Amino acid sequence: MIGDLPLSVLIASVLAASAPLIIIALGETLTEKSGVINLSLDGTVLFAAMAAFVVAKETDSLALGFLAGGCAGTLTGIIVGYLSIYLHLSQVAVGFALSLLCRDLAYFLGNPYSRIQGPTLLATKLPFYDSLPHFLQNILTQPFTVVAALSLIAILWYFFNSSKSGLELRSVGENPAAAFARGLNPDRIQMVAVLSGSFLVGIGGAAYSLSFKPGWGRPQGAEGIGWIALALVIFGGWHPLRVALGAMLFAFLQVSGIGLQSIFPSIPAQVFQTAPFPLMICTLILMHYSTRKSHKSGLSRSRLQKWLTLLFVSRAPKSLGKSYRQD
Repeated sequence: MIGDLPLSVLIASVLAASAPLIIIALGETLTEKSGVINLSLDGTVLFAAMAAFVVAKETDSLALGFLAGGCAGTLTGIIVGYLSIYLHLSQVAVGFALSLLCRDLAYFLGNPYSRIQGPTLLATKLPFYDSLPHFLQNILTQPFTVVAALSLIAILWYFFNSSKSGLELRSVGENPAAAFARGLNPDRIQMVAVLSGSFLVGIGGAAYSLSFKPGWGRPQGAEGIGWIALALVIFGGWHPLRVALGAMLFAFLQVSGIGLQSIFPSIPAQVFQTAPFPLMICTLILMHYSTRKSHKSGLSRSRLQKWLTLLFVSRAPKSLGKSYRQD
């Protein structure tokens, strides 16, 4: 228990808060596994959140709202993919520029819909809800985004490790020239990965404005999430499970801030709202540094250190961020 938050409510809140971030971070993981880095995430999340809310409001359909969010993410993916993969422009420059553009477009186009009520994805109860203990009732009463996020972890883990398409994508991310020599089309595989990952990023953005932080405005509440997702992919070692655990850690820091406000009422609320961002980055850096240092020193490690090394040692695709030109 933290403050006035019971354990079951804390766990349920962490799952609900981490679901959109898991979807976004896993979408970027899919993109980066192919060797392309998409730095437009922060603006894309806001643009998708705006598009999802506007469409859901106008059509009174949550399904169309989520689809609009996914399409908004795919649109940014088309721009990133075409400029980076086919025109061989700097992936970093393209991502930064597009992030700023999408952010400003989201605030401008969504201004007429600011601070108005719209459709909201509510938590659903399981068919056998009444027969569950009260502790599990609190935890398992979740919106569909939580189920989707947890399912996506397993799907991507299987895709990367056990499917032919996943292995081909990984080979392109490691060495596109070698993949081409074996008969693969690196440009096409990378483009499909960018579009698929961007679609997931858009779905995650829609989950903010339609579920976790319903509504649209400035600020919307998802600012900075794209940069956190990028950090999670790196420090999660481009592994779906590790990335998801990092997202849950960030959500835990967010929820803990709510509970700590009741313990330290004299501290301004803004401190608890912004604290998860620097704390998350510092925590990941310290854990990553300590595990790498113990690994390089050759000293005997405890079981905890071995688990930390497994979770936080990064293994980036070798061609990440590098443009491939076919000879």
